[in-house]
Amino acid sequence: MQKTTSIDKIALEACKDEYKDYLVYSRLARFNRNRNPKFSETFARLAGKEKAHYDFWKKYSPQKEPRSSKWGAALIIIISILFGTTFAIKYLEKHEIKTIEKYRAIAPFVPEEEKAFFSEMIVEEEEHEHNFRNEIQSSYIRYFSFIILGLADAIVEISGIHAGSLGIYDSTKLTGLAGIVAGAAASLAMASAAYAQAKQGFQGSASMSAAFTGISYFISAVLLATPYFITKDMIDAVSMSLTFAIIILAVTNYYNSVISEKGFTKDFIEMVGITLGATVVLFLFGEAIRSLFGITI
Repeated sequence: MQKTTSIDKIALEACKDEYKDYLVYSRLARFNRNRNPKFSETFARLAGKEKAHYDFWKKYSPQKEPRSSKWGAALIIIISILFGTTFAIKYLEKHEIKTIEKYRAIAPFVPEEEKAFFSEMIVEEEEHEHNFRNEIQSSYIRYFSFIILGLADAIVEISGIHAGSLGIYDSTKLTGLAGIVAGAAASLAMASAAYAQAKQGFQGSASMSAAFTGISYFISAVLLATPYFITKDMIDAVSMSLTFAIIILAVTNYYNSVISEKGFTKDFIEMVGITLGATVVLFLFGEAIRSLFGITI
């Protein structure tokens, strides 16, 4: 009786989690059936394993049936479309480490006749973290580091250029134009550097690497410059531009933290600090240039 009672403490929660994952993987399998049969096969296999795990926990939580989470499954499919299948699955599996820890904690209370399946279930949950998701590695994920490179450099450099221009110009439009012109030139330079870097043993297309880097850089430059054409107030323009920069940093750093399975907070704070620091330094530099040469534009 003690064994069953101990397992019952987490059985209902485990039932819901495994059933939700079963539903999501099943729907992803159907969603990718014609788009990518390899992905569909992997999802179907994952769904089968999650269903077996659900059946195990259901024996210890027979009093309630978990509800079908249609919105949860739909959300994962939307995430898959917007950010790629690899991101969607790594996002879905983020809770697996804590789940495995919970399962291990109740291992002594599992009935002897169930121990073999229970141990196999833990191994399968661990394999989700290390093996199955690698089978659905989206092809463009390999280029993500080049996108990050373009975005990160653009945010620091263009924010700095805007700040330096603010110290020289009295016009928000001139400041915005300075950022776009510099962004266009720098995006070509960054694309060329990415092309040369990718030629040195990168397992992918050097041209695609250059394109991802250059385009992401220029798009960031345009986004950061946009506020300077919306308002004539310098404080409002720089505030909006820095807000855009922080949002971009937050999104890209979070995406990268999920894909690479690393922490988010430290890298995000570092990038925001670098961006704000460069902005302040270059604004003071622009002010010094204006004072030194008596520029009034």
